[in-house]
Amino acid sequence: MILVAVLAIPALGALVAAAIPARADRAARLVGTLFAAATFVVSLLLYDAGDPGWFRYEGGRRLGLLPWRELDVAWAPGLDLRFHLGVDGISYPLVVLTTLLTLLCCGYTLWRVPEPGRGRLLVALLLVIEVGILGVFLALDLVLFFVFFEVVLLPMYAVIAVWGGPDRRHAARKFVLYTLFGSVLLLVGVFAVVAAAGTSDLVTLTAQAGAGLTRGTQLAAFILLAVAFAVKSPLWPLHTWLPDAHTEAPTVGSVILAGVLLKMGTYGLIRVAVGVLPDGAARAAPVLGVLAVAAIIVGSLVCLAQSELKRLIAYSSVSHMGFVLLGIATLNPIGISAALIGNIAHGIITGLLFFLVGAIKDRAHTGELVDLGGLREPAPALAGILGFAAIASLGLPGLAGFWGEAFAVVAAVRNEGPLWTVLAVLAAVGGALTAAYFLRLLRRVTHGPASPAVAGMPGRLHAAELIVWGPLVVLALVVGLVPALVVGVAEPSVSAMFTEVVAW
Repeated sequence: MILVAVLAIPALGALVAAAIPARADRAARLVGTLFAAATFVVSLLLYDAGDPGWFRYEGGRRLGLLPWRELDVAWAPGLDLRFHLGVDGISYPLVVLTTLLTLLCCGYTLWRVPEPGRGRLLVALLLVIEVGILGVFLALDLVLFFVFFEVVLLPMYAVIAVWGGPDRRHAARKFVLYTLFGSVLLLVGVFAVVAAAGTSDLVTLTAQAGAGLTRGTQLAAFILLAVAFAVKSPLWPLHTWLPDAHTEAPTVGSVILAGVLLKMGTYGLIRVAVGVLPDGAARAAPVLGVLAVAAIIVGSLVCLAQSELKRLIAYSSVSHMGFVLLGIATLNPIGISAALIGNIAHGIITGLLFFLVGAIKDRAHTGELVDLGGLREPAPALAGILGFAAIASLGLPGLAGFWGEAFAVVAAVRNEGPLWTVLAVLAAVGGALTAAYFLRLLRRVTHGPASPAVAGMPGRLHAAELIVWGPLVVLALVVGLVPALVVGVAEPSVSAMFTEVVAW
């Protein structure tokens, strides 16, 4: 079964890579990369253009969403738990993004690994993280969703704590503490929904659209789930673990963390919190909108004050994920579509930015903006790609970052009420601040005379770097020019999922 293969291939790859002796470390990294490549190819095969993901009917009764592909077998019959997997237009772009970034990160270790001799273990952990993230995007059972949600925790902790920077252990502990806090809330929220509804099946729960759950139960469960997902995203004010984790994590850890791990929270918010608890979502939507705009503004202002390159990119994620949350909070089709493409764009562009920041720090041995002036003198190609990634992230029309931010604002304007108009205006101001801090970054890093740290750095780009960065550069441009690659794939499934969930 192809759904099982998407999870089994990286799991097997992790076991094989970890089992290879340390003396054959490079061979182990190559084997892990081949398994990641196979997973990417199989993930592409999940696409099914002939099935839009409409509701499934039986005897005139609607049973739930019909995924493109589905696997539903008994897992623990005594507990009425099922191993239920599926993929549709909402999850498919995130699945492909996950497999692509994991492949690029594993391939990156073939050229540069933080600790030679232990690279095979790093690749194995990346593959385990991939299994957990893919499981979250494919799970159609709440308990299974929670299990996969937790699989990611320990391997990501190890990646930060073992291969990170000087303050890696503090950053890893902070990551674990915040994530465990979110996990407790997620577990309580899942238990509340399952106990009240009598089922953990997401297909059934989404089809019921909250039927059988009181308004109080929906609101309480939604708050628990929303806070849990906010920690993982992370959304303001539960974001403080993110800058430390990004700053200390190795390059590949930062790429996976920003590129796809953060998306587990916003995906869960759409698929679980909004899909299962629509009345709770509608009642909490104004609060979510306010928090989203606060994240946009606060994140942007903090970025304007940052003096360290990696922390600046990390804080920019807080602002960008604020736009995603704003789109979700609007509970209208434009907003949901904006959130979905915003997720994908952020994964592509921020993944590229962290690759570039890693390359700069490896060459200059510093990430302080004051020490990085004049990059375009010794390394014009690197400076040029950094400029491309920065303007893509600030939302320049024609590049991937534009659609999510612009249409989150449009979605807020289309909602009735003065609150949403104010939120839209403030979000637009936040977009202008995004442009300000990225242009400041480029002025400080790429322009002016070359600083001592930059003047002596090697300017030539390695072929491995071009191979790894190339797909992300191309996707940032292609998704910007053809947003239907994401929105068009997701739209039928979004319409099916929210037809009865939200009164559009």
